[in-house]
Amino acid sequence: MSVGTIAPSDDPAASLRHCAAVTRREAGNFYWGIRLLPRPKFEALCAIYAFAREIDDIGDGTLDDATKLAELARARTAIEQLDGGTPGPVLTALAHVERSFPLPRQSFVDLIDGVQMDLAGTHYETFDELVVYCRRVAGSIGRLCLAVFGAPDAKAASLADDLGVAMQLTNILRDVREDALNGRVYLPAEDLRRFAWPAEGEGDSAAIAARSPAAPGPLAELVHFEAARNREWFARGRQLLGLLDRRSAACVLAMSSIYARLLELIDARPERILEGRVRLSTGAKAGIAARSLLTRP
Repeated sequence: MSVGTIAPSDDPAASLRHCAAVTRREAGNFYWGIRLLPRPKFEALCAIYAFAREIDDIGDGTLDDATKLAELARARTAIEQLDGGTPGPVLTALAHVERSFPLPRQSFVDLIDGVQMDLAGTHYETFDELVVYCRRVAGSIGRLCLAVFGAPDAKAASLADDLGVAMQLTNILRDVREDALNGRVYLPAEDLRRFAWPAEGEGDSAAIAARSPAAPGPLAELVHFEAARNREWFARGRQLLGLLDRRSAACVLAMSSIYARLLELIDARPERILEGRVRLSTGAKAGIAARSLLTRP
């Protein structure tokens, strides 16, 4: 899907409504947090999400790699020329949002670079290598959100980046089987070897995709290890809450709590990740959002 080519529109209000509709439809977890924000901030984060969705769709789509790279290059140019009247509701909405919030354009470029990393392969030898990827595809979103929340100091930016990494690490655990079926393995190779999962000598993605949920074995040890490290990133990133206004803090608490709850479900029964995507019910997410609004950081 080409960036900026969906129902071209010069109307900011219509463009913002388009982005809100995309976010409501596609952002099963993200939406429950941002709906707690005042309308201008809600609309701003919908525009950011809608752009990220288009970039993800390029990376995960059926186009050949050369075409994907061309589309990502086009997206970079579109961000660089955001105030130049590029058509399309998502870019129109972002240009409108940028007039009110200091969106760091480099974070959009980081996101695009992260998606491009997927086209070069998804083998990460070490956790530190994986963190580079997570900072690009998710830390970038944390930094963009922070620009909307209104706490742009260096400490807050670092914590927002860390919280983005924490949520991406949860995504990686949740989507182990789905990614493997698509030939992708994000878990660090050093961790897979440490816990001998899948069995030594088996090809990573094919072996993971073929694993049986009935016999977790070393998988449980691997998941417990990854979950423990993931919690450390959540704990560090959540220090951001005390630097935000009440509604923004509630938004961040809701989003991070939904992901943290997914992590606990996975850690409690590791074989879940071989059965299909772990999800929270709508009621569970609504409850987390409501409690977040009532909680003071």
